[in-house]
Amino acid sequence: MPGADGIIPSVSSTPETYHERLGVPLRWWAQATMAVAIIWLTIVVAVPGPTAWIAAAVACVFFAVCLWWYGDARVIVSEGWFQAGRARVETSYVGEVAALDAEQTSLVAGRDADVRAYLMMRPYLKRAVRVEIVDPADPTPYWLVSSRHADRLAGALSAARADR
Repeated sequence: MPGADGIIPSVSSTPETYHERLGVPLRWWAQATMAVAIIWLTIVVAVPGPTAWIAAAVACVFFAVCLWWYGDARVIVSEGWFQAGRARVETSYVGEVAALDAEQTSLVAGRDADVRAYLMMRPYLKRAVRVEIVDPADPTPYWLVSSRHADRLAGALSAARADR
């Protein structure tokens, strides 16, 4: 179960272990709830009977599944591996690591972006970590990964890199 800061406590005793779920913010859930209410109100005025309730239930399930799925992206540093979403790389192929502030993140994800880079960004997270990939067989120059705790993630990656 994640703590108040979004970090899931690690079961491993190694200091470099990091696990973060990039869940959507509460305001997105509130907006989805308002959208369901609008759908219900729009239909209940026009169509009598249970149609509005059925449509609202379907919309509620749809929004819940979409928000849960989008917010289920995980960032993990554990046992010699770095995982960001579906992508995974051994920490032995991790080069320089830099925690970026909001402005740097915007530049690296936008104007200064490399088309070959792997981006796992979330629009509701303003900070990110830039991770250089030094695998000669991988054309990806770096990963840019959103994080609520960019400094902690960068520290965990640096520690894992030092252990290789």
